[in-house]
Amino acid sequence: MWSGPRNISTAMMRSFENRSDTFVSDEPFYGFYLKNTDIDHPGRKAILKSMECEWDKVVENITVPAPNGETVWYQKHMAQHNLPGVDLSWTRHVTNCFLIRDPKEVILSYSKKYDVTHSNLLGYPQQVELYRLLTDGDCVEPAIVDAKDILINPKDILSKLCSAVGISFSDDMLSWPAGPREIDGVWSKYWYRSVEASTGFQPYTAPNEELPHELEDIYEECLLYYDTLHRKRIY
Repeated sequence: MWSGPRNISTAMMRSFENRSDTFVSDEPFYGFYLKNTDIDHPGRKAILKSMECEWDKVVENITVPAPNGETVWYQKHMAQHNLPGVDLSWTRHVTNCFLIRDPKEVILSYSKKYDVTHSNLLGYPQQVELYRLLTDGDCVEPAIVDAKDILINPKDILSKLCSAVGISFSDDMLSWPAGPREIDGVWSKYWYRSVEASTGFQPYTAPNEELPHELEDIYEECLLYYDTLHRKRIY
C-alpha cells in the first residue's frame, strides 16, 4: 500500500493487522530514505540502527513469502521513500495499492510539524510515477482508495478494496484494540499517538483552515498528481 505522510496509513495498517490471516510491515524503506537524505526526522539515529537501510536488501526481504505462514502480507510503504534512481521493477511482482488524500489536508497537517518545501516530501509525484510504471505495457490497474472515502464509509470501501486485490473482506478490519504494537517502527512514539488511542477509523471531518499563500504553488502541483489518481479510485 503506497501512501504519503499525514494520511490514514497507520490506521489502515491496524485494520489489516487485525485480520486473522495477515502479517504487516511498517515502512520498510524508511531507513534507506533517512540514510540517503538530510531529513532530520525525530529518532533518526534510532531508526537507522533499527532496520535495514540498503535498498536492494530491503527488496529481498519483502519479496519472499509472507512471514509466519500468513496468506496476506500488508506492507505499509511511503511513496516519498522512493528516491530518484531507485529500482522499482520489483513492484511488478507484488499486488500494489494506492492510498491517497486531498493535498490541502495533507499540507495543512504536515506543515504543522515540518516546512513543506517541495512536492516530493509528500509523495504525490512518486505515487504517479509508480502508477505509470505499473500500468505501462502490462495494463495492470492498481487499486486506489481515498482516505476521505474510507473514513466516510469504511466497510464499503474496504470491502471493495479487498475484492479488487482478491482477498475476502473481514469485519475485523473495522476495529482494533487500542495501544502500541510490536510491529510498529521505533518512530511510533513520535507519530502514532492518535492511532494508539484509536479503536477504529475516525469519522471524517473537513479542515476549517485556509491554506497559507506561500504553499499554494506546491498545493496546485500536488493537486495535479492527486487528480490523476483520484479519478481512478474505488468509490
